Amino acid sequence: MDKQDFNKEKLIQYWLESADDDFETMEAMYRSKRYDWTLFVGHLMIEKLLKAYYVKVQEDFPPLIHNLLRLAEKSNFELNEENKLFLITVTAFNINARYDDYKMSFQKKCTPEYTAQWIEKLREKRLWIKKLIKA
Repeated sequence: MDKQDFNKEKLIQYWLESADDDFETMEAMYRSKRYDWTLFVGHLMIEKLLKAYYVKVQEDFPPLIHNLLRLAEKSNFELNEENKLFLITVTAFNINARYDDYKMSFQKKCTPEYTAQWIEKLREKRLWIKKLIKA
């Protein structure tokens, strides 16, 4: 990515729109009871919001990483222990839903109750991060 093509507002908007699309997909997956994919797409949504925040504060293209804690740290996010644990856990949704070695055990873990708890946290953190981006 060439720095001369950098347009901060346009890039933030791109990440926000993509995250909103993932939010809708996450909700659709939840309604269809595809719980492992619900949480996987929830990871994508949070990742894209963090990338929008990164663009806002660093005024640069976000790094090509999927580790949410690292991304938040590179964005100089002030994180308490609860938020660190959230980011670590949600990053695991990406790995567990994607790789066959982990997929079966993750599918078993993603009960309706487990997914309901996490989808509520994802909804809350989505609003929190969007508020920080718009501040």
